Amino acid sequence: MAQINSADVGKLREKTGAGMMDCKKALTEADGNFDKAVDIIRKKNANISVKASSREAREGVIVRFITPDSRAGILVEVNCVTDFVGRNDEFRAFAADVAKRLLANPGTAFEAERAALVAKTGENIKIARHHAMTVTGNGLVAAYIHTGEKVGVLVEVGAGKAETLAREEFKQLVRDITLQIAAASPTSVTRDEVPSAVLAKEREILAEQVKGKPPQIIENIVKGKLEKFYQTHCLVDQVFVKAEESVKDHIAAVAKQLGDEVTVRRFVRFQVGEVTE
Repeated sequence: MAQINSADVGKLREKTGAGMMDCKKALTEADGNFDKAVDIIRKKNANISVKASSREAREGVIVRFITPDSRAGILVEVNCVTDFVGRNDEFRAFAADVAKRLLANPGTAFEAERAALVAKTGENIKIARHHAMTVTGNGLVAAYIHTGEKVGVLVEVGAGKAETLAREEFKQLVRDITLQIAAASPTSVTRDEVPSAVLAKEREILAEQVKGKPPQIIENIVKGKLEKFYQTHCLVDQVFVKAEESVKDHIAAVAKQLGDEVTVRRFVRFQVGEVTE
């Protein structure tokens, strides 16, 4: 049997919000397997809302660089140890330079500059991750960095006609989409993009939460809960942050004004210190 330590229990508690003893029991039942322990807790408590990521005690910034023609862009996370260094002008200038040069050349090496900054600040500094996008066809790449530079969004939005890209209604829609992603933290654009394995696990967990009921009732309950899952995790199914309508309906309304078809093709959302699944 796996040894269960307090760090594992604390990590599970942070991710699920469940009680300390419940987390310990779940880890014991799962023989130390963290993912299985999460599933065990969710099966026993329908009110548990699992966080999309766990947090580590890391500081730093999210930076962006978009080409002048908005055809390409990049999002970069650069970490340090303390927020004091994270707010340092030299550190932020280094991060901005990393973004600009990485977009131009993904193979750029920064070790000399990084080591020099480590020596100067006395802190470990690392380029944690980056993601670049280049537009195909008619469309543009846009980015949004939230106040404090702890959250950043990069998105590609496409249009049917090239002239649409210059319209202010289109530009405002793109800005609103970046704000939506930053605020509501979706994991995919549409429900079709949710991996089948994720849906299968979600169905299993939801069915376990209502076991003992007639099959027809279980199916209806699971269907309703899956709809809520989509409305939480899928961008176009979310409630638009600026109005009482879905993001999908808002995009359709703006597209109608433009006389064109508008599509969110892809996005990424970074938050400082998050550890992705």
